[in-house]
Amino acid sequence: MPDTDSTQFLDRELRGIFGARLRSLVAYGSPAPAAHDAHGHGPQPASRSMAVVESLTEQDLRACAARAAAWHAHGLATPLFVVAGELARSLDAFPLEFDAIAADHRIVSGPSPFADARVDVADLRRACEVQARSHLLHLREGFIEAAGNAHALAVLVAQSAAPLNALLASVARLEGPSTGSGHAAGDPESAARHTERLLGLTTGLAEVAALARTGDIAAPSAERLFPVYLAAVERLVEYVDRWQR
Repeated sequence: MPDTDSTQFLDRELRGIFGARLRSLVAYGSPAPAAHDAHGHGPQPASRSMAVVESLTEQDLRACAARAAAWHAHGLATPLFVVAGELARSLDAFPLEFDAIAADHRIVSGPSPFADARVDVADLRRACEVQARSHLLHLREGFIEAAGNAHALAVLVAQSAAPLNALLASVARLEGPSTGSGHAAGDPESAARHTERLLGLTTGLAEVAALARTGDIAAPSAERLFPVYLAAVERLVEYVDRWQR
């Protein structure tokens, strides 16, 4: 979660631009990857935030653009700006994203923007299915493009680890906070093992999920793992497609 000093700095900056039009500022989630700084260092994680404003003009955007470098220097990602009237109408379009913010945020200033805003579980399930099916299609396409090259397959498996962990986080969010999935503790591998148990599997997900932490996978291991991994994702797609509370 973003530290208090940096988010208070951001709050002062935004009030200098928006004045009373800044309705709320919330800090949320884990730090996001950031670009290299002006001295070539990094990338360093950047604290994330969402600003809810009464209105947003081109002049406001230009003022924010002029301050963006200072925000990044303070370890802040560029805030997500939402016009107050847009939030409720955006929940069905970005249910996973806003549900994640609603579940893990801290109020910096103003009232909670989620006090009267709830993500519909049907929208959440549909978005989770889109994410799962996209992951499956990507794996199939990548396998074909690897054309039997074990090293290319190893790259495919390793690069799919982060998207898989994002998918597992979405599944955990769909099931609710009491699933024991491990995501509350920031442990994707525990979430993967939980999902394997949920699907009646013994392997296929946790080994890939761990690659986001451990890095590359050897080509022979990728060749062994991929068929099991693909079958697990197929099972996961079927589960999400049929999911009911």
